[in-house]
Amino acid sequence: MDWLIFDYFFSTRVMSIITFIIIFINFLLAIGLIFLERRSAQSVWAWILVLFFLPIMGFVIYMLFGRTIYNQKIFTIQEDDKVGMEHLVEDQLDELKNNKLDFSNPVAEKNKKLIHMLLYNNQSFLTVNNSIETFTNGRDKFDSLLTDIRNAKDHIHFQYYIFRLDNLGKELYEALLQKQKEGVTVRILYDDMGSRGLSLRNFRKFKKEGGQVEAFFPNMLPLINPRMNNRNHRKIVVIDGDVGYVGGFNVGDEYLGLSKKFGFWRDTHLRISGEAVKSLQIRFMLDWNSHSGRNNLTREERYFPEIGYYGENPVQIASSGPDEKWQQIKYGYIKMIYNAKESIYIQTPYFIPDQSFLEAVKIAILSGIKVHLMIPNMPDHPFVYWGTYSNAGSLVKMGAEVHIYEKGFLHQKMVMIDDEVLSVGTTNIDNRSFLLNFEVNAFIYDAEQAGKYRETYEQDIKNSTLLTEEIYDSRSKWIRIKEGFANLISPIL
Repeated sequence: MDWLIFDYFFSTRVMSIITFIIIFINFLLAIGLIFLERRSAQSVWAWILVLFFLPIMGFVIYMLFGRTIYNQKIFTIQEDDKVGMEHLVEDQLDELKNNKLDFSNPVAEKNKKLIHMLLYNNQSFLTVNNSIETFTNGRDKFDSLLTDIRNAKDHIHFQYYIFRLDNLGKELYEALLQKQKEGVTVRILYDDMGSRGLSLRNFRKFKKEGGQVEAFFPNMLPLINPRMNNRNHRKIVVIDGDVGYVGGFNVGDEYLGLSKKFGFWRDTHLRISGEAVKSLQIRFMLDWNSHSGRNNLTREERYFPEIGYYGENPVQIASSGPDEKWQQIKYGYIKMIYNAKESIYIQTPYFIPDQSFLEAVKIAILSGIKVHLMIPNMPDHPFVYWGTYSNAGSLVKMGAEVHIYEKGFLHQKMVMIDDEVLSVGTTNIDNRSFLLNFEVNAFIYDAEQAGKYRETYEQDIKNSTLLTEEIYDSRSKWIRIKEGFANLISPIL
């Protein structure tokens, strides 16, 4: 009997000590969230709720998804190369301040404050000598990319968030392998979480031929990654320094519309020829150098060749990530919204913005600006979908025109104002893209290009249904519950 009493008190004391340790760890994490990390108040409260309502599981979830890398210098380039870029940016800033920057395009001149903002902290120098081709169909985009790969003479820099070795992936892989055999330098960079199931072992033949391949923030163990929350969401291809691709299509059969779940895949990708390719090249070099470790790229002439005349489309390539001080692409979006005089068009698969973005849109609506939003009717992430639907409904009640895309899955990320300025790239309208992922967008200042996107938007409307206030108010109680839960956790989605 005495032993039973002793065991009871001993086990109770052990459990009390374990409970105290868990509470103490949660308390330390909460202190860190509040005072040490750069987070919004909503995000802080959401993580505190996770930590205290799920004491053990919450700690694991935080370690996998919650850690930040703010102010860590993970992207490097040699000082000699960096100086060359800084001079170009500084020269353009000085010319802007002194009203001496030569604007051949009136839309660019009208938006010089936006250009200045992107220049100031992102080294997003303005380029004018560009030609832009837009793809909204995956097969067309990848056929064009395969043609450019096969015509490559010197180098191919190939970077995707998702790279699947399915039919499309193998088609691209074989084309890249063949160019490597022909003596063209080929480098492949993929995100290790986005490209789940892919590993460096899949590239043995490619590496044997001299090809170079790296994984961004690789997993420590299968599906276990301390940087699970900070992924490289960029899609960049640079060929011979004068052709570049950037946009939303990843490498996989579903992006050709071959998925039974998603059906037709509605996305947008740009093929750019001209000076803006230099910005894409620099971005790839920085991303590559952050993970190559031994084969760092430097600013060689072969990567930045002399560019002939291609056109007169002003473009800035802007990037953002959790390592940076400012949320540059989000700031670009918001600045565009505040600059709008007549109309705002937004297409996004996820519409869970932070308070600053949502208030900017609401202010625009109340100011009499026509706001058009298009979202998909097909969730690939349930909580994200219901958060998106809730935010869309709130804008409908204020007078925004919201369309639900029905033909397949809408994956396009586009913001456009006044049929003049648009931003297209990899950045969704959510905290994950604004704060956690590494993203890249093209900001284009050209009425002709914007007019094409307006026409495409109107074509997409034919495959959409209008979300009215009556339809939104008639949603079921179960949907309202899902919206409420999604809104509660939206800061950490």
